[in-house]
Amino acid sequence: MSKPTPESELRTRLGKIGRPTRLQREKSQPDRLVQPKPNEADTSSRRGRAVTVKGRLHGQLLDDLDRRGLLSADVDQLQGEVDAFVAEVAATEQLPLNDAERSRLSADLLEETLGLGPLASLMADPSVTDILVNGPHHVYVERYGNLELTSVEFRDADHLTRIIQRIASRVGRRIDESVPMVDARLPDGSRVNATLPPVTLDGPTLSIRRFGKRRLRRGELHRLGMFSDSMEEFFSVVVRSRLNILVSGGTGSGKSTFLGAICESIPDSERIVTIEDAAELVLDQLHVVRMETRPPNVEGTGTIAARDLVVNALRMRPDRIIVGEVRAGECLDMLQAMNTGHDGSLTTAHANSPRDAISRLSTMVLMSGMELPASAIREQIVSAIDLIIHVRRFEDGIRRVESVDELVGLEGNTPQLQQIFRFEVTGRKGKRLQGKHVATGTVPRLVEKLRARSIDVPTSWFEKETGPTR
Repeated sequence: MSKPTPESELRTRLGKIGRPTRLQREKSQPDRLVQPKPNEADTSSRRGRAVTVKGRLHGQLLDDLDRRGLLSADVDQLQGEVDAFVAEVAATEQLPLNDAERSRLSADLLEETLGLGPLASLMADPSVTDILVNGPHHVYVERYGNLELTSVEFRDADHLTRIIQRIASRVGRRIDESVPMVDARLPDGSRVNATLPPVTLDGPTLSIRRFGKRRLRRGELHRLGMFSDSMEEFFSVVVRSRLNILVSGGTGSGKSTFLGAICESIPDSERIVTIEDAAELVLDQLHVVRMETRPPNVEGTGTIAARDLVVNALRMRPDRIIVGEVRAGECLDMLQAMNTGHDGSLTTAHANSPRDAISRLSTMVLMSGMELPASAIREQIVSAIDLIIHVRRFEDGIRRVESVDELVGLEGNTPQLQQIFRFEVTGRKGKRLQGKHVATGTVPRLVEKLRARSIDVPTSWFEKETGPTR
């Protein structure tokens, strides 16, 4: 039988508040030398009582701090208040807690007051990439590309709502019945979206997109099967050669991770300006200026949009502009920058395919408020962008580059794409898809452009020879 942990002992002790201790029961029944082991129902019942007791203590603590105006105090002051509260409650209610258990209870209550409460353990798990909370009793996580239901629960909808409001208030945002949706960013860079009724009919929801403390490098993505040997060399050359690149893909497909990885090839001598809604890109180069949009504050003012930052970046003498994701009118400014000497710019966009990406760019240009004819917009896109690299999260949860396409011009009013590489599925082994990245056999037109710049591009990269199954 495994040795009980301090946490399990604490839960057991908390579950016995108001009852005689085990020692007291044994003294009152000297003829019972062996106590029966608790069954699973008893254990579950005690765990439920422990959660209830901890919830009651947290409610009392919040009321006390609120009454004394200490909810906005700094962490050190709150730590002292929580320790004093636990000591007082332990004495008043005669809780049989040792020093270690008191410290654990204090830490739990402080986390409930300042942090993410029940989600703290999930946030500390490096294998968790997404946390999806559908009401107080259904918390899902994504690990290694697969969704799973966890045993983590909130006490009730009010408990979950308090955590959501705490997250929002920390970044100067507001969420309540009148403003029932919020986007925010945690101090570690994780992106948060939350909703409250009446927008979500079955209670509050919370979605947290996490980002690893250590970014995945290009070589690691290659070893994970995201692209082939030839593709890795090709990406290095086109980035170093200052081609304009759009990375497209669906939600959670790995666009930002891939963008950060190929940016490794940017020379250290270049000045880079990055623009993001939530700062995710971590670049190795020293000459980097990072800029981030700002949502409106609780008064609804103070917004700084991506478009404002793109316009400002053009005045900062950048060698390259990297926009984490184009979503709206900033797309026009980005295209104009690409067309006016800012070669080597990179960005991402949500789209289901390279052709969908072109359509989305056209729509986003119209969101700028400029009344441009559709033909002029398409000409801007074709003139600005050299490559569209489409990434996808496949059915087995693995993220791969699905295709690499060159924008070669207009035929009539239709942008023409020429596919260079693609991923071909050949079968399935267990839950994992089997397949390989292949060259289509087409030598891209950009090869001549690069050779004119004295950059050698081996045509062997594009020969129609299948790579290894991955």
